[in-house]
Amino acid sequence: MGIQEKNYLGKKAVVTGGTHGMGRAVVDKLIEGGAEVLLTGRTTEKAEGVKAHAIASDAASLTDIANLKTEVAQRLQTIDLLFINVGHATLREIQDVTEEDYGHTFDVNTKGAFFTAQKLAPLINEGGSIIFTTSIAQTGGAKGMSAYSGAKAAVRSFGRSFAAELAPRGIRVNVVSPGFIDTPSMGVTGVPQDVLDVFKQQGDEITPLKRHGTANEVAAAVLFLAFEATFTTGADLPVDGGLGQGVSA
Repeated sequence: MGIQEKNYLGKKAVVTGGTHGMGRAVVDKLIEGGAEVLLTGRTTEKAEGVKAHAIASDAASLTDIANLKTEVAQRLQTIDLLFINVGHATLREIQDVTEEDYGHTFDVNTKGAFFTAQKLAPLINEGGSIIFTTSIAQTGGAKGMSAYSGAKAAVRSFGRSFAAELAPRGIRVNVVSPGFIDTPSMGVTGVPQDVLDVFKQQGDEITPLKRHGTANEVAAAVLFLAFEATFTTGADLPVDGGLGQGVSA
């Protein structure tokens, strides 16, 4: 493997939600670059064969988050990157959102993100990085995604506050905001295939670049913020084909 490909040699990273989609793309690129990685998923079945430490962890469980800190400390000691990528979304209009829907959406996206960052921050090396995955839904109205949009807007705010609090340690905190990204579930759960197909089509139609992004394109943005953008903190990097940026085509 060439020098250019080994640019993460010696780095240690934790990727939550790392068994599939955007998280898995980040895991794969880190491993290809020589990093040591610990990933989490609700189960670890999809991580079989991946050269990473795999931990089953529920992002909404404070007990699991505390256990994750213990596992990271034992296996990696310290880390250079924490990528908080677990998310949960459903397509439900306001009148159909139940208390259970609302609670689970905020437990996973908001409570889980906050406490994962809080618990693992002491293990991050000086000069290290935290990246949160948010969504362009945080800044624009999206039919059927009111609870999710609110939860991700909160995570965007966490990014700014954590950036301020961790700056004295030289730790940068940023967020990446994907638009329509080509993953099997399109980031939503409990949606029939015909509804998902329409959702995908609409995404292509309204995105200025007229296509979906790829998980690898999101991963490239995450790793840029993590290791190359060394004078950037508190920022939000959209990976959305221009959809949330006022671009018309």
